[in-house]
Amino acid sequence: MNAAVSSVEETRQRLLEGMVIPAHPLALTGEGRFDVRHQRALTRYYHAAGAGGVAVGVHTTQFAIRDAEHGLLEPVLELAAETVSACDRAAGTRTVRVAGICGRTEQAVREATLASRLGYDAGLVSFSAWRDADDDALIRHAEEVAEAIPVFGFYLQPSVGGRVLTLSFWRRFVAIAKVVAIKVAPFDRYRTLDVLRAVAESGRAGEIALYTGNDDTIGADLLTGYEIGTDAGRVRLAFAGGLLGHWACWTRQAVAFWRACREARQAGAVPADLLRLSARVTEANAALFDAANGYAGCIAGIHQVLSGQGLMAGTRCLDPKETLSAGQAEEIERIRRLYPELPDDAFVAAQRDKWLAD
Repeated sequence: MNAAVSSVEETRQRLLEGMVIPAHPLALTGEGRFDVRHQRALTRYYHAAGAGGVAVGVHTTQFAIRDAEHGLLEPVLELAAETVSACDRAAGTRTVRVAGICGRTEQAVREATLASRLGYDAGLVSFSAWRDADDDALIRHAEEVAEAIPVFGFYLQPSVGGRVLTLSFWRRFVAIAKVVAIKVAPFDRYRTLDVLRAVAESGRAGEIALYTGNDDTIGADLLTGYEIGTDAGRVRLAFAGGLLGHWACWTRQAVAFWRACREARQAGAVPADLLRLSARVTEANAALFDAANGYAGCIAGIHQVLSGQGLMAGTRCLDPKETLSAGQAEEIERIRRLYPELPDDAFVAAQRDKWLAD
């Protein structure tokens, strides 16, 4: 049995405290079947690496798990929840479980209800299926999902399936009582500030946790302490952590980076070395996410690292067209060779066999 789902306020408090949340990949065999052994090992890896949460059923997990021909949404969500529960019991911890919620309202509520039943704490709500809808429709959708599970908002960059969400929208969205966090990932500083401004103006800065998904500015987001001007005065805000596909690999080092950024921000002084490391993280993301080719290899790039570490059987995706771009493997290897402080290969090698054991 899965551990009982946390209350809304417990989830809210954990997210406000901050954490690393990897976006969980999907492990497949060489024949393209669901690889339960490696899938479980990945979840154990994230837990052992120090991630405070895990996001499942999101883009990195591959949206096609919902397709009837695969029928993998419930098995993937259930396996992750069961594995996290076992890890938590052994370690005396409580990992935050986030489920990706997709589609129009009927589908989204169905997915949210399933996730809640399986012990997930929040639903990361995608608006990709609402590209031409007005704000009224988006808010109604979010409110209905919130009836089934606490909501983790998601501002996804338009270039990979998201849409522009206005300041007016965010002002209304943050007023929904069961919104507990927002993943801010428009890859745009102006639009990022729209979300922060809405939270600041709402008076809920102490209730809604901000998580970066801006892969090109992970370090800058984590290091910056914001002061947003409102009619009631200036409101201080900061990103509590990140929910990132980038953090699905080299997770041990990602946790160390997040902690260093948080400590520097709280101290009010950012070491030059940490700024330089932040730039290297961005360079690594460009290779992993295949920025040079419009992110075509963003999932396969993560698989490339994990399969090289023995945590996945290969780089295969459900869609055989989703593969590494030409030269991407070489770029990832260049990052590994030139920046040995970024990979966590030794950490994985020391525990991989334990994680793979049934």
